Formats: sequence, C-alpha cells, structure tokens
Amino acid sequence: MGVAADPSPWRFCVAPMMDWTTSYCRQFHRQLTRHARLYTEMVTTGALLHGDAPRILEYAASEQPLALQLGGSEPDDLARTAEMGGRAGYVEINLNCGCPSDRVQEGRFGACLMREPERVAQGVAAMRGATDTVITVKHRVGVDDAEDYPFMRHFVETVAAAGCEVFIVHARKAWLQGLSPKENREVPPLTYEHVYRLKQDFPSLTIVINGGIATLEECSAHLAHVDGVMLGRAPYERPWLLADVDRRLFERPNPVATRDQALLAMAPLMEAMARRGESANRLTRHLLGLYRGQSGGKAFRRHLSEHGNRPQSSALLREALAQVQAQHPRV
Repeated sequence: MGVAADPSPWRFCVAPMMDWTTSYCRQFHRQLTRHARLYTEMVTTGALLHGDAPRILEYAASEQPLALQLGGSEPDDLARTAEMGGRAGYVEINLNCGCPSDRVQEGRFGACLMREPERVAQGVAAMRGATDTVITVKHRVGVDDAEDYPFMRHFVETVAAAGCEVFIVHARKAWLQGLSPKENREVPPLTYEHVYRLKQDFPSLTIVINGGIATLEECSAHLAHVDGVMLGRAPYERPWLLADVDRRLFERPNPVATRDQALLAMAPLMEAMARRGESANRLTRHLLGLYRGQSGGKAFRRHLSEHGNRPQSSALLREALAQVQAQHPRV
C-alpha cells in the first residue's frame, strides 16, 4: 500500500504506558524511528496542578513529535493543564478515557468517563479554549455491558461535536469490575470491525486503532481501514520492530541500520545520567528487548540487569554488546 504525500501525523504511534514510556524510553525509541508519534505516561491533572509541573513536563527535544496524555475529568483543571502542556511544547494533548484501573476510576477519569460523554465533551471544549495545541481522546469500544456499537458511536459523536477531531480507539471494551488492568488488555475480545465502522460513519475524523497489534504487516492491514495505528507492548518488548517503521509506513529512510548502532547511540545519555548520579537501569530497563530473539540476547539482558542498579558509564553498554558479539559477531 502506497503512502500519501502527506501521511497522517497519527499513522504510527507508540502508546502511553505507565512506568514504561518514560523520557528515557522515548529517547531510545526515537533512535529507531523519527516519524512515529510518541506519548508520555499518563499525567493526572492533580499532579500538574499541585506537584512539580516543570519537572513532570520536562522532555528532551529529540523526543518530538511528542504528545502529553492527561488523566482528569474537571473541565477547569483540564483547561489549565492543557494550557501548561501547550506552553511546554507538546504537539498534542490526549485525554485518557480508556484506562480501566481502580486508581483511575477512583479519580473519576479513564474508561469510566465513556459513560459520561457530555462531561468529556465539556472537558474537550475547555481544553480547546485554553490552547491551540491539538486535543485528542483515547477510549475503548465500550465499558462493562455497554459494548454495543451505538454506545461508542454516541460517545464519539458527542465528543466530536465539542471539537475533537482525533480519536484513538482501543478495540476492546473495559471491564471496570472483575478484571485487573493487565487482564483488561488481554481478556476482552478485540472488535476491530467496530473501529473500522467508526471511520466509515465519521470519515472526516481521524481514527487510530489500538489493541493487540504486534507486527508492521498487521499495521499495514489496519491502515487500509483507518488513519493510524497505535502499538504498545509490542514495540516495548521488541523495540527493533520500530527500526523499520519509517521505511515501511512513511516511505522515509530508517534512522539506524543495526541494533548495535541504536544501542551505542544511547551512550551520551548514559554518560549524562552517570554525571547526575542516576542509576543506569532508569535507561537500561528499556533496552532489554533490543536483542530479543538474537543469539546472545539473554546474556545481553542479564548483563544489563545485573549491573544497572547503580550509576554506570557508557562502558556498560559496550560490555553488554560484547555479550552478544561473542555469540553472534554480526548483528
């Protein structure tokens, strides 16, 4: 499938994932793809309004294009934090209406908001009034027993009327009672056809599909029906998948040719971390899957895991690479 001269900015996205998509993770992913859209971990409005907002919003310029995901439901709070995100330079502010965790429900945001489309619409309108930055919504196809297509269609129609033009849809419903967040990523069946139908019913909206997508071949298949794809666990656990995104999905040159090149590109960041006294595993835990499936991959992961619990120079990366090269000289 050919790529349009000006492909959607959401053509390929890496999902926001708590404890995973940190700034260090995103800086690593950006070595592998220049054109994928990256997302922060979810940040609550309360954390920004009552915590150390400059620190929370800080990121490296190399991470762009980068979106900030917010969790919240109070329109005034959403407006204030969206304005903060816009001033910080994020290219998108995404409202989380898809997370099913108990902690999120207690704060009255995440997937439970799908039951309150008018409230979400008020929040989106307030955010759009506070910043020129694009406002988007990430949601599920349904919650609990409300999983029929008309339920989701009504949600999208209501929120779109407030000015939201981009919807990222996890193609599973969320069980708010009885399933853990991990189970909610795996147990509810995938209903991709509902997301395809959403694009058919709202052709002017940008529809991005998420959930259970594991390969670039699957991405290409979905892109025949929707505007973009979002992957989460697959690129985190097997990050080398990202190294062919630019060529395959954007018809642009890939930024790195080998895993070794991608690994050693992180050396300056590790040196900077060591100077600040930061434990190496704040970065190296995101690198563990780079050689997954390769000879020496287990030794690579073991070396980083055993030696990353304290500040380390970039020599640690070269030592871990030597574990691979000892068994697989040309990677």
